[in-house]
Amino acid sequence: MKTPRTRTAPKSSFLKSSHPSTSLTGQGKKLWGGRFQENTNLLVEQFTASVDFDRRLYPYDIQGSIAHCRTLERAKIISKKECRLIIGGLIQVQKEIESGKHQWRSEDEDVHMSIERRLTQIIGPIGGKLHTGRSRNDQVTLDLRLYLRDAVQSLTQDLTTLQHSFLLVAKRYQRVIMPGYTHLQRAQPVLFAHHALAYVEMLQRDKERLQDALSRINTMPLGSGALAGTNYPLDRTYTASLLKFPKITENSLDGVSDRDYVLEVLNGCAIIMMHLSRLSEELILWASQEFRFANLPDGFCTGSSMMPQKKNPDIPELVRGKTGRVYGHLIGVLTTLKGLPLSYNRDLQEDKVPLFDTIETVTASLKIYAELIAQLTISEPAMAESVGHGFLLATELADYLVLKGVPFRESHHIVGRLVADCLSTGKDLAQLTAADLRKFSAAFGADALHVLTPQAAIDRKNLIGGTATNQVAYQLIRWTSTLKKEIGKSKRTVRSR
Repeated sequence: MKTPRTRTAPKSSFLKSSHPSTSLTGQGKKLWGGRFQENTNLLVEQFTASVDFDRRLYPYDIQGSIAHCRTLERAKIISKKECRLIIGGLIQVQKEIESGKHQWRSEDEDVHMSIERRLTQIIGPIGGKLHTGRSRNDQVTLDLRLYLRDAVQSLTQDLTTLQHSFLLVAKRYQRVIMPGYTHLQRAQPVLFAHHALAYVEMLQRDKERLQDALSRINTMPLGSGALAGTNYPLDRTYTASLLKFPKITENSLDGVSDRDYVLEVLNGCAIIMMHLSRLSEELILWASQEFRFANLPDGFCTGSSMMPQKKNPDIPELVRGKTGRVYGHLIGVLTTLKGLPLSYNRDLQEDKVPLFDTIETVTASLKIYAELIAQLTISEPAMAESVGHGFLLATELADYLVLKGVPFRESHHIVGRLVADCLSTGKDLAQLTAADLRKFSAAFGADALHVLTPQAAIDRKNLIGGTATNQVAYQLIRWTSTLKKEIGKSKRTVRSR
């Protein structure tokens, strides 16, 4: 969500008459300032203010405030007329924010106080009734849960879009064979489509992790008060129904003091970035002149300020670099939370900057990769050349011997000696004859040469999850159907909001 553009607005006459400017910093009397004899020090005000970053929560704060207002009216704590007046004022505040007319001021401390102050300017002292029966402690965790509910759904859609890009490139190069690697050493041939679909699987688990976290995010904390609940007969179940929460928190101390649901999202995002960083590393290698496996689209690369021939993979490098940033945010919030006694502590203010930055970073990374992968060009000749060297078919010979009755450990040793001999003579497996093979084992027949082709090696892996051509074709069909349903579902979800 983009932060609304701010403009300078004239100070309200209500503020001047009701809150004379007597503080060190020129702000009016704090809404919580009844017991204080001195005004807030300027340095304290600047150090503690969060309005510059938490103001992005404004639609959720207003949404929660409207639900709370209706709950107060239902409990007969405010009248229907007062409820309508407060809700009308809140809607006006939201319109002012969205049009850029709302004045965000550091002396308001946070988004909650900024909205409440403006509400009171608009409708008068009745605005002060809105905060009855709630605290900023349960208000902020409500806002965060509402924000994360939307953020998780948005991230899920972005993950699906990236999966679709991988599916497109997998179909485009469905029959291309490439070397599969372990330890960054050529190991066995695989279909490029099989390799691309590995990322589709990873991203699916990333979505499942976020959706699982959503089940705990989607719990309504309002009514927990500052820490002990509230003295007013508020129907929390009714509030939850207004905000479409299926559950309510069952312990007020826990309701205001824990941020484990934030950690779950940060953890899920860190794993997403880990997957994207692995992809980045592969793209950087593949685009190098040493590999020449892939050509990144020009629009996603930059040149050198000095060397005119350069085409640098900046996007994969930046995504790889931003992964550490997201990891840091997870560790930072874990560290913030680790020593906090129950219940609320001001330390919890420090969860928002890392959370917001993480969501923005992961969102941007997913969106840019969805575009890049969809335009990725694969070099079939370079991959084919690499498959033809490096003894990628050695395992095929070992398995051939096993099927002839040779124990696998013995066949492994036989083929190992064969490879060593090839290295000493400068030959590759494709250059061997049946007679050459029989020098190492009488079990080798003339048909042994039939397994020494990349396509034969591919199609022998004909089991669920294998790289055989028909298995990969099935997976492409399966994922096409799955993603089509998920994209359709997400579109219906967006329309229903």
